[in-house]
This record gives sequence, C-alpha cells and structure tokens, in this order.
Amino acid sequence: MNRISFVSGALLFLMLACFSSPPAAAGCLDGKPLVGVNLAGAEFASEKLPGTIFKDYVYPDPADMRHFRELGMNTFRLPFLWERVQPQLSGELDAGEVKRIADTVAAATAMDACVILDVHNFGQYRGQPIGSPEVPREAFVDLWLRLLAAFPDRAHVAFGLMNEPAHMTVADWAATAQQTLSALRKKENAKGKSASHLVLVPGGGWSGAHSWQGKDRGGVANAEAFRAVRDPADNYLIEVHQYGDSNFSGTQTECIDPARLRKVMADMTQWAKASNQRLFLGEFGVAANDRCLQVLKEIIDGAGDRTAWGGWTYWAAGKWLGTYPFSIQPEAGGDKPQMAILKSGMGRPAPLSTASSAAGVQ
Repeated sequence: MNRISFVSGALLFLMLACFSSPPAAAGCLDGKPLVGVNLAGAEFASEKLPGTIFKDYVYPDPADMRHFRELGMNTFRLPFLWERVQPQLSGELDAGEVKRIADTVAAATAMDACVILDVHNFGQYRGQPIGSPEVPREAFVDLWLRLLAAFPDRAHVAFGLMNEPAHMTVADWAATAQQTLSALRKKENAKGKSASHLVLVPGGGWSGAHSWQGKDRGGVANAEAFRAVRDPADNYLIEVHQYGDSNFSGTQTECIDPARLRKVMADMTQWAKASNQRLFLGEFGVAANDRCLQVLKEIIDGAGDRTAWGGWTYWAAGKWLGTYPFSIQPEAGGDKPQMAILKSGMGRPAPLSTASSAAGVQ
C-alpha cells in the first residue's frame, strides 16, 4: 500500500470509529462553562438547629429548577448547613438531610444539570471556627470525605468547600482548603477512580473580588494565599464573590459606579492569568434598577473571559426569598429584569447539546 492510500485508510478508520463507537460518558461538568443560580433556602434559620424542614428551612422545588434550566442555565449552587448534614463533628451524616440533598441532585441529573454542594457556614461550626480546638481541621476534612462517599456522581455534582470563610484568617483557610482538597483526591485515588469531582475553592474572608488584594486581620491577602493553592487532580476553580451594591454586601438597592465594577472584574481576571488559576463567580447580584442593571452587565461581561473564568451562579432564587431585591425567583408576571442580563451572558458559554437538553428536561 502506498503512503497516500495508507493515510486515507487510516483517516477512514478513525472516522468510522468516531461514528460507530458509543460516546464516552460525560456530565455537565466536563469542560462546559457553568452558568446558573443559587437556590436559597436550605441554609436558612442557622440559629435554629437542627430546625424543622418546611418551617425553618426548605430545599429547592424541582419546578423552579426546571424553569431556570429551560432558560439555559446548567448549574445550581445548593447552600446548606454543616450542622444539619452532620449533627456531630466527625459523626455520621444525617440521613434525612442527605436524602433531601440527593433529591435535589436527582432532579438536576434528570435535567442534565450540575449541583454545587455549598457548605454555607462562613468557616465555622456551631459558632467555633475551623482550626480551633473545638473544630479541628480534621473534622472539616471528615465532613468532605463523607460527602464524597454520599455523592460519588462527578458528572452532576461539584463540591463547594465553604461559603465565605470569614471566621478564619485567610492563611488558615488557604491551608485548610489545601488539606481538604488533597485528602479528597487521595480518597478518590484509593478507590481507583479515573476521574475526579470538580472542587470550588473559595477565597478567604468574604471571598470578594473587590478586596482580593487587601490584607486581612492576619496580614495576608487572598491574592497571595491562593496563588499557591493547587489541586493534585487539576480539576478545581478558585471561587470569588462580587456584589454590585454600594457596600458590596448583597443587601443594598443602590449600586456603585459601573466603571468601578469593570475595573474590579478586570483586576480579578488579571490576577487569575498571572497566577495560573481559573475562577468561578459563586455569588453576585444587584437590585433591579437601571444603574444596578448596568453594574450587573459589567459583572457578566467581566466573567466572560473563558481563559480565566469557569462560570458563575447568581445570588439568588428560591420561593422563601420574599421581597429580597436581588431575587430572580419568577413571579406571575414573568421573570425579573435581572434575567435579561444573565441570559446575555449565557451566550458566551457553549450550551449543553440539544440532544442532552431534550433528553433531560421533561
């Protein structure tokens, strides 16, 4: 066989193999940008532990998830409390809470969407910070190893280590996050897994992009501490938050100058590229007035550089949010004004395949 015939034959063989072989199993986390919303409720009433389901706290309604999925979102960040899912440090997980989380994961899986498990505890357990004698780092690692065992589906589950660990110093949190990340990968390898869960590693303090370069009470900045954080499996994102209101708190209806927010996002992107890191915008939001919607556009545009950003989840939706001005929970009159801006940002990520969407959304 001459060289031309050999090459042609090889190409034909490869083409036939591509069309005849079954596709590799892939989930919504495998390389697709994540765009979605926080579904608030399970983290409510942290002062009432364990609390009563449907009275003090609530898990997402699958109908709400389907609504956002049909709008093009593929990711749901699920905040919940450590104390509810693990009532005793280093003890067994609560079967009822695990079932409620699993039901949310099952609903998302049926829609070919991802759920980010977000431990929404601000770096503490029952009022004591991680790393204290009362809550040693090993207890936090134990929590995540148990969650790994309970939720092995890497295709539809990602791990958000800790929401806004403000009750710890930045340095302590960075060390804790690295220890936990390494322990998760060691456990996955011990089980012979060929792939790993995506892990979101939040910055310290309030995880704010606007304060990334500022030093905390321990004299360390997120920009310094998280430059060196690395995942042995290289399947992670550094999570940041960025609200657009006047004090960056997610509580005010007045917003900052859009140009200022544009610079915040540009500086965050520059840090990621210089540090060889990629980012995830886990929380952001604004009220529905003209100036704030301009700010929201700057946030979405700023997180649009896919070399630096892996995606975002807006804060927030959920039936129990009531009159919270940042909420995008749909009402009888339709979607909130913020949704139009968010949908414009979904145009940049590659959407889920038509076939997957048709199969997943009932």
